[in-house]
Amino acid sequence: MLEWARFLLCAALLAAGLFFLLTALLGVNRFRFVINRLHPAGIGDTLGLLLLSLAAVVYAGFDQVTVKILCIVTFFWITSPVCTHLIGRLVRETDKKQFEAEAKEWKS
Repeated sequence: MLEWARFLLCAALLAAGLFFLLTALLGVNRFRFVINRLHPAGIGDTLGLLLLSLAAVVYAGFDQVTVKILCIVTFFWITSPVCTHLIGRLVRETDKKQFEAEAKEWKS
């Protein structure tokens, strides 16, 4: 009985993680400007990775592999927002005309 509960929890976490990653994929393809694409990409990666990693933790149980998975997730959570911010700043600095035109379009 405990095996089935563990299997169902693992399957639910995998399904939820895949749902968020696919939703982020659709969100990235829906927007046309780079700055608008950063939000679904950042959120989808972070939440999808968390759920998929939790599924791996539930499947493996608590051991050395779990600690490694949690270290990978922690590293990704630190680097992903920094990379997203830097990409946004790079776009703002290198393509000022397109950035200002897009800002005016969103304001109106």
